[in-house]
Amino acid sequence: MSGNEAIARGASDAGATVATGYPGTPSTEILEALASCPGVYAEWSVNEKVALEVASGASIAGARALCSMKHVGLNVAADPLMTLSYTGVGGGLVIVTADDPGHHSSQNEQDNRNYAAFAKLPMLEPSDSEEAYHFTRIAFDISESFDTPVLIRTTTRVSHSKSIVTAGEPSTAKPAEPPRPDPAKYVMIPGISEKRHELVEDRLGRLGWYADTFPHNTAEYYDTRVGIITSGISYQYVREAMPEASVFKLGMSYPLPVDRLKEFAKRVERLYVVEELDPFIETQVRSLGIEVTGRLSEPGFLPIVGELSPGAVAAAFGKKPLVPAAAEGLPARPPALCPGCPHRGVFYTLGRLGYFVAGDIGCYTLAHQAPLSAVHTTLCMGAGIGQAHGILKALEASGDGRRPRVAAVIGDSTFMHSGMTGLLNTYYNNGGGTVIILDNRTTAMTGLQPHPGTGLTLKARHAGHADIKEVVSGMGISDVTVADPYDLSSMERLLTRDTGTEGPRVIIARRPCVLIGKVNKRRPCRVEAVKCAGCGDCLWLACPAISLRDGRAEIAGSLCTGCTLCRQVCTFGAVEHA
Repeated sequence: MSGNEAIARGASDAGATVATGYPGTPSTEILEALASCPGVYAEWSVNEKVALEVASGASIAGARALCSMKHVGLNVAADPLMTLSYTGVGGGLVIVTADDPGHHSSQNEQDNRNYAAFAKLPMLEPSDSEEAYHFTRIAFDISESFDTPVLIRTTTRVSHSKSIVTAGEPSTAKPAEPPRPDPAKYVMIPGISEKRHELVEDRLGRLGWYADTFPHNTAEYYDTRVGIITSGISYQYVREAMPEASVFKLGMSYPLPVDRLKEFAKRVERLYVVEELDPFIETQVRSLGIEVTGRLSEPGFLPIVGELSPGAVAAAFGKKPLVPAAAEGLPARPPALCPGCPHRGVFYTLGRLGYFVAGDIGCYTLAHQAPLSAVHTTLCMGAGIGQAHGILKALEASGDGRRPRVAAVIGDSTFMHSGMTGLLNTYYNNGGGTVIILDNRTTAMTGLQPHPGTGLTLKARHAGHADIKEVVSGMGISDVTVADPYDLSSMERLLTRDTGTEGPRVIIARRPCVLIGKVNKRRPCRVEAVKCAGCGDCLWLACPAISLRDGRAEIAGSLCTGCTLCRQVCTFGAVEHA
């Protein structure tokens, strides 16, 4: 199983009956796998905050619940997370945070082990799929034994790599029951939360004792001249690069097993910490008065940016790389918008018209690359609308009378996630500018998951369908237009017209993602070579299907979806349907 599949199987076998989350690489497959498990209710919630609140409600009713998200999703869910540490749980509550060292599919590399210390919650770190399965089952037991949510931290390599899993006997799921009022536990007003805080501190002390007895915190003694403390995927790198070293493997990375670490430190001549990203373990070990080598004591010992690897660990200990370097001179292959992507025409037009574009999280971040070069900010889910509003308000306050072209661009799933509040804020505060909602009828970047605008749930059941135009109009915004992003002249007219109205202008660019199976693709286009002047205008579309050969444009029929954007930009009439 992959690590994500193992977590899903572990939750199901532990008797979890409710699973929530929001799609985000590298965590997405956990919920997709749980959706097919009998007896498990699974949902894509509109965002991670709501997902954790739903899971906590299931826990209050006595059910075991799992909530999964990628690392930046825990930022969105941090509000309920911090107070859930105070309230504790009913049924076991497990929260999976999938970190992304190397930011393969993320805007940052934050280390969510810090959330465990921040919220004073136990954290387990599996190093492979076998542990991902068993740690998930154990996490539910810890949650109920200590009356606490439990964090499981994976990384991209654990989430997506596969290894053998030996599953145990499934537990019988506890049926949920109507909850009994317990305000002294769940109503977090100041007078109650003060008392609950005392319980949190007491629990942390008991968890520290438990960490010293936790069987998956293991000392492996070999050559005691070198001892290494590590956890998660870093353990695999250490064992591959330093098979002769003694290793203390942390299955629970917070709180630490203090007594056992001190014992390990006494039995080795020199102690190291090998971990990805922040010196989280090293800082704690040093605070115990243990002399240890790591990033803090020896800058450059390990890279603090990006993923580790067996080769990087070997180099840190003065060994030769385990794998030869990749061949040099190979051309870079950066990701690109798919051929026929409905977003392409929007960004081509925005770039031609000189708009400053506040972007958002989604496939369309790829439009920042040349030659489109039409996305100028990307911060976090839903931020683009607020940033565009702030830019225009700052210019308005300067009083120089200039009205630059500023647009916010956001996808339909991201609009449902956290874009609605930004748009409402712009309208409420008399903001202007242009907001373009790229409605491709799915959550495309993470694998075509449904959302409230699609009319389907995670379990492929028909559901309420939120119409984006009606949602926007319901806020009071009057200038709302649904447009076809494949029609370049229409898009240009919309983006250049004077609205004549106060408030923001909203354009809903609606075309389904070309990767959706039911989308009917048109006949591919081809170039009539005798008419092609080799001007290269069509290359500005950044379509992977278009290239130059012998000074003439050429369209790969196997890639072309027949969107006709190239036909619209060709002033020589050289493009036609095949």
